[in-house]
Amino acid sequence: MNLSAHFTLAEMVVSQTASRKGIDNTPGPNEIAALKQLCEKVLEAVRVHFDRPVIVTSGFRSVTLNKKIGGSSTSQHCQGEAADFTIPGVSNYELCKWMERNLDYDQLIYEYGESGWVHVSYQVPFRNMELTKRRGTRYIPGIVR
Repeated sequence: MNLSAHFTLAEMVVSQTASRKGIDNTPGPNEIAALKQLCEKVLEAVRVHFDRPVIVTSGFRSVTLNKKIGGSSTSQHCQGEAADFTIPGVSNYELCKWMERNLDYDQLIYEYGESGWVHVSYQVPFRNMELTKRRGTRYIPGIVR
């Protein structure tokens, strides 16, 4: 099932942990609708602007999967509203800065620098909240190196 021109439901729900542990990671209709919005309103714009594949490392997570990996109990991944991703050959920092200037979103998090990933969530109304997460620290306001 296509969620947008460049994103499928299959890639937004894939999980090695779920496969290994036999955890059902199937979203319901509300979560699929939220994933569609995330793909159409945010991830598509990123894909088109950078003209490179967007590698989603974590999209939808069932509540069971989220607990198993130690995710936050309020994770927007469980509602289909969030994705973690990278773009090969593009700096995570530069990606975040472009998104900050050009897109609306709920949260944008620069997680663990260049060896990490970008987390984005989409929910209306937009908070357009930017954060940085480094190992061993709390979240830092803004996108900072």
